[in-house]
Amino acid sequence: MPIRTASAQWEGNLTEGSGKIKTGKGGYQGNYSFKSRFEEGEGTNPEELIAAAHAGCFSMAFSKGLADAGFTPTSVETTAKLHLDKTDAGFGVTRIDLETVGNVPGIDEGTFLKIAEGAKENCPISRLLKPGAEITLNATLA
Repeated sequence: MPIRTASAQWEGNLTEGSGKIKTGKGGYQGNYSFKSRFEEGEGTNPEELIAAAHAGCFSMAFSKGLADAGFTPTSVETTAKLHLDKTDAGFGVTRIDLETVGNVPGIDEGTFLKIAEGAKENCPISRLLKPGAEITLNATLA
């Protein structure tokens, strides 16, 4: 498997400085700052990028699980809401709430939910994050 890369550049001190984050193949480049991370400033932040990675990973794993069970999804749309909280150990990712809507012809709700739960447990980003963060799932069959 290929090795995936990303880079970050930062200038200045923590609260007044700013930086740029980019993926290795140039698919994404964005600005980040103290305000975009800990307030509501313009730009992205590391936690938002982790949430995007989790939403993408889950959607792909869910689509694969559906296909393995004989169902071809028309669409899977997932939002990941990452909670960055201050704990006794400092700031940390404490919870990620996955919300997904799947348009999957011919599937019943029970099967849909079972496959969604399996994707939540087994996508690589979930496996990376779950030792330290609670992961919740709200799956809706469209």
